[in-house]
Amino acid sequence: MKVKMYTTPSCPWCMREKEFLKKNKIPFQEVDVSANEQEAAQMVEKSGQMGVPVTEVDGQIVVGFDEPRLKALLNVK
Repeated sequence: MKVKMYTTPSCPWCMREKEFLKKNKIPFQEVDVSANEQEAAQMVEKSGQMGVPVTEVDGQIVVGFDEPRLKALLNVK
């Protein structure tokens, strides 16, 4: 399973989602879109959103910290 999370350092919802992923032992790649314009453009292209967090789980896009959807995609109870 591949998890890629687009974040910014000041985003409180990003911090909550990172805690959720770590608590559930889900490995993820974090991309700071405030420091990487190319990744930011990719995030907008994939999600249609400028806000973070945006998370890609095996090609599925989750906008915001949508815990129920993440649990379903990640098979977390």
